[in-house]
Amino acid sequence: MTTRRTTTPTTAAATKSTTAATKSATAATKSATAATKAATRSATAAAEVTTEITARSPVLAEIVRSGFVEGRHRGSLVLLAADGSVEFALGDPDVPVFPRSSNKPLQAAAVLRAGVELSGERLALAAASHSGEDFHLALVQKMLAESGLTADDLLNPPDLPLDRVEAEAYLAAGRIRDRVTMNCSGKHAAMLAACVRNDWPLDTYLEPSHPLQRLVATVVEETSGERVAAVGTDGCGAPLMAISLTGLARSFRHFVLAEPGTAERRVADAMRAHPSYVAGTRRADTWLMREVPGALSKMGAEAVQAVALEDGRALAFKVDDGGLRALGPVLARALGLLGVEGPVLKRIGRAPLLGGDAEVGQVRAAF
Repeated sequence: MTTRRTTTPTTAAATKSTTAATKSATAATKSATAATKAATRSATAAAEVTTEITARSPVLAEIVRSGFVEGRHRGSLVLLAADGSVEFALGDPDVPVFPRSSNKPLQAAAVLRAGVELSGERLALAAASHSGEDFHLALVQKMLAESGLTADDLLNPPDLPLDRVEAEAYLAAGRIRDRVTMNCSGKHAAMLAACVRNDWPLDTYLEPSHPLQRLVATVVEETSGERVAAVGTDGCGAPLMAISLTGLARSFRHFVLAEPGTAERRVADAMRAHPSYVAGTRRADTWLMREVPGALSKMGAEAVQAVALEDGRALAFKVDDGGLRALGPVLARALGLLGVEGPVLKRIGRAPLLGGDAEVGQVRAAF
């Protein structure tokens, strides 16, 4: 007798379902494998780029503790001669970087081009990363009131004073983070004034497509002689436009050499006349502009710095790892190479390391 195997419809469907599931699992495995390979290739490429950048960036500063070099800060730097030519360079100063707050003079010039009549301390504060001292905060409040605005109109985030001494006193007084206290509030108050002046939207003034930010991009490109390489978002929420360090140095040179009465020259003159409003009592930008006649100086986050002297000599640099402790020593050394002399260099360049209460080392320039 012949036995015939019979497959029921239910069993056949289950078999097909199992087969389909197996195929799906196989496809998923292949997809995951491909994704893993792609991620590995991407990570490898990123590592290669990082290695390349690190390899080509020279050491700008060393951390020396008890006579032992325990760390190094690498980066790029450019010095321009009075005629605008490159006199000295380290690393790759033609690679685009985000200037961070070093671009605030350029943003302030855009505010003036938008028709806002700022001058003196107000214009200096528009280009500031202020320390959050009482005189900074009072003027920000006044600038807002003059435009019919309040702190609620600011779109920068709340923060503590940038200066450590001011921050400790601020907290000791029982105060909390505030939008006015944030170091970029002067810039934001000026941007809002431009919006009020031109009947531009207030709630979108930080969008790259906003008329004011398009004007900022124009100033950046005109003064640097470069096209904006990338647009990001700064810590305060404002658009951030990437240019090279060489372009940044050329922008600062443009500001100090611009014709009197132009937006760029008005910003430079206000900053140099009121340096304490650009930074603060205990800040290197203030010391430099106060003690070196005609100097224009502005630091930025992630260890960016730009300076121009009144004859057109200029510099810009960035420390790759963003280490702000290297900023002063590198700045002092770069200024010395540009021919600047005086006690202010020692003051700016001093960056001691402590062991307990004793000074046991320093951060020092390495070029």
